[in-house]
Amino acid sequence: MPAVSDLTSHTGYLLRMVSNAVSQEFARKVRDKGVTVAEWAMLRCLYGTGAIAPSALARKMGMTKGAISKLADRLLEKGLIERTGNPEDKRGHSLSLSVAGANKVPILAGLADENDAAFFAFLSGDEHERLRGLLHTLIHKNGLSIVPVD
Repeated sequence: MPAVSDLTSHTGYLLRMVSNAVSQEFARKVRDKGVTVAEWAMLRCLYGTGAIAPSALARKMGMTKGAISKLADRLLEKGLIERTGNPEDKRGHSLSLSVAGANKVPILAGLADENDAAFFAFLSGDEHERLRGLLHTLIHKNGLSIVPVD
């Protein structure tokens, strides 16, 4: 049989292992607050932006309009966002945070901060900043712009 590299020799595998651990713990924390990670990402993207068309939000998040529509429906049902009509285009509408949604974002952001702090506590401040810098370099050099929601 030909020699095959070990899984842990692949940087992508290691990144996925770390990402899964961080993401799964965060998913549990936000689920306890009544939202999914995808819903949190949408709430955070809406925070501070005012009303935005679903198509613009889809571009911002790197998602399809259909996926945005499904997320919006769930968040509307939870009372965390609002849908307003467009007086210039009777078919168009905009999405924005409701008061409840705007109040929830800082709480969820605090959970994200706590989750990162707990997971990356083993790194010194300099190591953590180097890791973040390397990840930003990879994101930039690979042209990544999609908001991860899974």
